[in-house]
Amino acid sequence: MSAAFPDIYASAPLRRLLDDEVRGLTPDLQRCRGDHGLLVSAIEQDQLPAVPMLSCWTRLAVAETRYSGDIAGRSDESLPFLDDAFELVVLRHALEAATAPMALLDESLRVLAPGGMIAVSGLHPLSLWLPWLAWRTRRQALRLHMPLQLGEWLRRRDMQVECVRRLGPVWPLADVATGLGDALGGGYVLMARKRRRAAAPLRLVPRPIRAPVDGRLAPGARRNIA
Repeated sequence: MSAAFPDIYASAPLRRLLDDEVRGLTPDLQRCRGDHGLLVSAIEQDQLPAVPMLSCWTRLAVAETRYSGDIAGRSDESLPFLDDAFELVVLRHALEAATAPMALLDESLRVLAPGGMIAVSGLHPLSLWLPWLAWRTRRQALRLHMPLQLGEWLRRRDMQVECVRRLGPVWPLADVATGLGDALGGGYVLMARKRRRAAAPLRLVPRPIRAPVDGRLAPGARRNIA
């Protein structure tokens, strides 16, 4: 990753936006349950609020073609995890930082367990943040994604999109969010659930049951078959 990207995520405006993201994600994350969660983030040493129902986290920091953290590897290659390994996957600005964002998203769905949740956050490409971003990144191309397009992409992969919302201040240099609320905020959060696989119906073939003869029964008494 170029020096411009870590400078962006360490800046005061983006730190405020990241804090707003955490506050927006917390209620949804605390509904998730299981054993394993995966956090892939563009922010070094990123942390999420405690999720009481998840006991084990794997954390990766992605930077263009590489990721580091609990394990290291190339971001444009398959993640080194089994299919359906995580009940929760969180991509925090990871699609902006990876050179192959759709491949990373595909891999995130592969390792997500049926019934599990994926949370994607990022900078909204239609916001008042764009001039500031162009200035701070020296006009380097940013990999920003429309959340509605991401939602359609996820639906085509049998994901159920549960919410898409904007958050954070409208303008990056604002100390607090304006009275317009989150409708024009500079960031977005998308939550989607992986549909459970339908069980294949089996045709049950009845088998005859032979009742054992009990010589202790009186003639004409009923024999109950369990």
